[in-house]
Amino acid sequence: MSKDKKIYFISGGGTGGHIYPAVSVVQELLKREDTDKIYYIGNPKNMEYDIVKQINGVEFLPINISGMPRKISFSFIKWIIKLEISLWKALFYIKKYKPDVVFTTGGYVSAPIAFIAGLLKVPLMIHDCDAIPGLVSKTAAPIANCVSVAFESAKNALKAENIVCTGNPVREEFITTSKEEARQKLGLRNKMTILITGGSQGAKTLNKAAIIIAQEIVERYDIQLVIQTGRKNYDEFIQKISQYFPNYALNTNLVIKPYFDEMYYALKSADIVVSRAGSLSLSELNLCGAACILVPYPYAAADHQRKNAKEAEKIGYALYCEDNELDGATLIKMLKSLFENPDKLTKMSEASYKNAKSDAKKTIINNLQSLIK
Repeated sequence: MSKDKKIYFISGGGTGGHIYPAVSVVQELLKREDTDKIYYIGNPKNMEYDIVKQINGVEFLPINISGMPRKISFSFIKWIIKLEISLWKALFYIKKYKPDVVFTTGGYVSAPIAFIAGLLKVPLMIHDCDAIPGLVSKTAAPIANCVSVAFESAKNALKAENIVCTGNPVREEFITTSKEEARQKLGLRNKMTILITGGSQGAKTLNKAAIIIAQEIVERYDIQLVIQTGRKNYDEFIQKISQYFPNYALNTNLVIKPYFDEMYYALKSADIVVSRAGSLSLSELNLCGAACILVPYPYAAADHQRKNAKEAEKIGYALYCEDNELDGATLIKMLKSLFENPDKLTKMSEASYKNAKSDAKKTIINNLQSLIK
């Protein structure tokens, strides 16, 4: 190996909001001639394993740690033991593979490698996607050589000497895929399209409202409707929509999937997106120029989704609805206020594009590589 070739440790897991920013950075590093090897540290029981294993040129290193129990119990004691084992494993990985730099995007799985990197003085950069940084980011920030954040407001919650606001790194396809290409991939025509998605985990509130309005949208208004139910909710969704809309499978305006591995096709195809308000989702939506109806998850840590959604509403690319206020009647009313008002829809789309940060990935990698001695 040439001394100019770099070895990278990348970690982030549990949810798409932690995984996909990390994957975006991985994909860019793979293109660089000075990249020798990339190792991804994650939990093999989480979705990061399935996603990373599809990327050629990346080796997955397992660490078996998950969220910390909130109460003192036997489960908490088991978690402490797992954490200690994970720290020793992280130490072993660093000693064996000798990374030039470590980059983490949050989630409990990234904590052991971040703390051991800090302890051993291996250059460490962490990225936090949310307006309100997570516990791992807050704890690791003081030992990191560089911290990147998606929101200016996040700087106030972190104690670190080197903090940069970059926006969230997203996969290149969110920039390069056209609306026409995306619709073709999903078997859709080139006309008004609505996407309803609860994110990688799905959202029962959104699914319930989608079931009620699906037939009216696709038949009465002749609008294409794409629904991502979440894997664990798919069977229940199909059972219930069969009751409300018996012939749903015959309507070419309707696409129902448990999960989109290539989410950029679903988002790029849409003129209007109904979704939760995770910060990565909003970064992706901005690059797609979609007008949004945001229904924040009410139990998100530090209520960050509600803050994200309120900010999006203020900027002008989203309508806001509380989770406990969303039903079929409310959703159809909000959707009609958009697809029956083309000027409003255009203004929201323009505001969304204007808020996009397409150079986030490049800025993050420049900062990451500057840490390598």
